[in-house]
Amino acid sequence: MHAYYERGGEQERLAARPVGQLEFERTKEIVSRHLPPPPAVVADIGGGPGAYALWLASLGYEVIHRDLMPLHVEQLRRAAGGNPLIHSMVGDARSLDLPDAHVDALLLLGPLYHLDRRQDRLRALASAYRVLRPGGPVLAAAISRWAPRMELLRQSAGRTFPGEEELLPAIERTGHLPPLGPGIFTGYLHRPAQLRSELTAAGFRVTDLVSVEGPAFLLGDLAERLADDECRRVVMETARALERVPELLGAGSHLLATARKPG
Repeated sequence: MHAYYERGGEQERLAARPVGQLEFERTKEIVSRHLPPPPAVVADIGGGPGAYALWLASLGYEVIHRDLMPLHVEQLRRAAGGNPLIHSMVGDARSLDLPDAHVDALLLLGPLYHLDRRQDRLRALASAYRVLRPGGPVLAAAISRWAPRMELLRQSAGRTFPGEEELLPAIERTGHLPPLGPGIFTGYLHRPAQLRSELTAAGFRVTDLVSVEGPAFLLGDLAERLADDECRRVVMETARALERVPELLGAGSHLLATARKPG
């Protein structure tokens, strides 16, 4: 994981690639449904180089950003240019350095798919529960268990890794995605019901679970469609229409669950 992020590509991923643009726009849309109005304090835990932190601050939220990678903290601090609404430090989602009941809402848009062991994911959720005020929402992202197979379908044969297809049955059985080469993404992949159960086990009440991108990320001409106003509208409307269909929840790259701390 460290080798992958040390390459520095995460800073441009959501803007440079069509699938990243779709993920970013849909995630912002879904998050906006559940946040309290600004001013409020939002924790962006595992927030990477800070794309969501910058967006939240632009809306008037005070953002507490934590990420395990010093590079990401440095990148956000440069991009924020001293914005007093953004507070960024290196931090571990499993042991947050924040007081109890300190934030109004909390984003976990990365940590759960970088923690292979269930006990570590539950530690991260317990830490989020502790720092969240009663009644506040946590928005937790996961990668779909079937994302690697769909990515294989999307990619041309020349862009896949040797032996990748042979690993798919084991990946889909266990959820563990091994690095397929030096500095390649690795992580843990959820089934929708599993994401619900982990949030519930941590004491949260799950109120929503959606597919972020839906099947649109498979489109070979996604860049062209997003650049055309009418085609973009159809892509986004399709993602919204399918986002809660139980049979299709795992048919996109990312799941996003919303849960609340009782109180």
